[in-house]
Amino acid sequence: MNLAHLHLLLNHFPIIGTAIAVGLLLIALAAKSDDLKRASLAVFFGLALLALPAYMSGNGAQMMLTGREGVSDALMNAHQEAALLALIFMEITGVVAWFGLWQYRRNSRPAAWNIPAVLVLSILSFGLMARAGNTGGEVRHPEAFAAVQGETGETASEAAPPYSGPEFLKGANIATFALNSDWVWPASEAIHFIGLGLLFGAVLVINLRMLGMMKSISFSTLHGLLPLGIVGFVVNSLTGMLFFIATPDQYVMNIAFFWKIALILLAGVNVLYHTLLDEPWNLGAGQDAPLTTKVFAGSSLVLWFGVIYFGRMLPFIGNSF
Repeated sequence: MNLAHLHLLLNHFPIIGTAIAVGLLLIALAAKSDDLKRASLAVFFGLALLALPAYMSGNGAQMMLTGREGVSDALMNAHQEAALLALIFMEITGVVAWFGLWQYRRNSRPAAWNIPAVLVLSILSFGLMARAGNTGGEVRHPEAFAAVQGETGETASEAAPPYSGPEFLKGANIATFALNSDWVWPASEAIHFIGLGLLFGAVLVINLRMLGMMKSISFSTLHGLLPLGIVGFVVNSLTGMLFFIATPDQYVMNIAFFWKIALILLAGVNVLYHTLLDEPWNLGAGQDAPLTTKVFAGSSLVLWFGVIYFGRMLPFIGNSF
């Protein structure tokens, strides 16, 4: 199994999953069901996590296919640009969806703008994901598309569709901006560590409470720290994607990077436990957490320590820097 196989395995989930989640949200709105709304928001958050390895494995697949006979480099570039734009909207949708889940837990209902915003963003995300999937199909299955002869004599398998997104979101422009500037990369590194401090600080305090420390504080009080952790995660995701887009070859063949992404996905799922389930929320001041809650707290710390470790080991384990 290689990165091309992994990409083929993962790239269907954001497309089909988003369509299912949009349908679920529409049913929830029609039925006025808060439970279905929360379920759809959780699905959007999960899809935002899955979209990250789907996009990153695509870079690895592109590296393996570049230069092969019958594979259009222009179409692969068009697919990559479409995928990047879809990824950005999917991640925004996931963050807004998680915020709605947090408000459900915190205030029993989300803000009035949250559900409509998720609906609009998810429909846009689905359209962009479908477009990215369509351009991906053209890369390896030109027979599924009509051959169109233009004035240059190019067929549909040879001529790439024009990039239709903002120029500053084009992968090549992002890479040029990051690599040709004296300040962008070091500034992003500094911001990345600030985001890590916000993220791990919130994770550490919340999980240590569930493991039995700071018993005088209720979980509902510490629950207010979760948005800070999500802000840190967003900051890390933005700066991390900047590094990845600028120099993908340093990451896609690095085993430490794959471990880091896998642990991030598991840690993201762990966040849903703190947001959705009642066990941690019912932990009042002076109370000891049940065993299940302690297991989730301990595993959360292990996962985030693992993320930090493999992130730090990127230049040493994979030998690609």
